[in-house]
Amino acid sequence: MGTITRSFANNLTTGGVLKADAFNNASLNNVTALNAAIATGNMVLVSSATASSSATIDFTLGNYKEYQFYYINAHPSVDDTFLQFNLSTDNGSNYNVTKTSTFFYAYQSEDAAFQSFSYWTDGDLAQSTSDQRISGSVGAGSDESTNGILTLFNPSSTTYVKHFIANSNTYRDAIQWSYNNYTAGYANTTSALTNIRFQMSSGNIDEGTILMYGIN
Repeated sequence: MGTITRSFANNLTTGGVLKADAFNNASLNNVTALNAAIATGNMVLVSSATASSSATIDFTLGNYKEYQFYYINAHPSVDDTFLQFNLSTDNGSNYNVTKTSTFFYAYQSEDAAFQSFSYWTDGDLAQSTSDQRISGSVGAGSDESTNGILTLFNPSSTTYVKHFIANSNTYRDAIQWSYNNYTAGYANTTSALTNIRFQMSSGNIDEGTILMYGIN
C-alpha cells in the first residue's frame, strides 16, 4: 500500500465514511494544486454572424482542438427547408469535402397524438460531398426556426479524419411538431479544414445568429 493510499485508508471509518478530521489545510492545498495541473480548456467566442436574407454564412477555422457552433433561431426565407453545412480545405474556394454520417430524430406533436423515434436516410451521407443537414424541416412562418449546436473536432489536424456531432430542435407550424434531430459523422480527409459554410437547403437564412466558439 503506497503512501497516498495508506493515508486515505487511515481517514476512513470501518463503514467507509471519511472521518471529520480527514481534511485539513494541507490536504485541501494539495487538492487545489492537483486540479490546477489538469488543463480543462478555455471556451473562447471566436466569431459570430447574424443573418439578414443571407445565402450563406461562412467562418474561417483555425487551430483550436474543438469548435462549437451555436445556431440560434435560424429562420428560412422559404417553407420546408433544412439548415446544413459544408467544409473547405482550400480557404473557401470550394465547399465539397467528402463526408459519411448518420441522422436520427425524435418528435412530438402539440396535441400529443403523434410521437416517433426514427432513423432518417435522407439526412445521412455515405462518402458524399453534398451539404450535411443538421436540422429538421423548418417552416418560413414568423414563429418558426431551428436551434442547436454543431461540434467540430480538431479541424486543423493533418493526421486524422475530422469528426462532427450536431443536435438541434426544430419547430414547423404547418405540422405543429417539435423535432429533436441528431447528426454525427466525419469529414473523410486528412487535410486541414480551413472554412465552414452554413446555408439552407433552399432559399436564404432569413434571420438568426450563429456563434463560433473555440476550445483549447
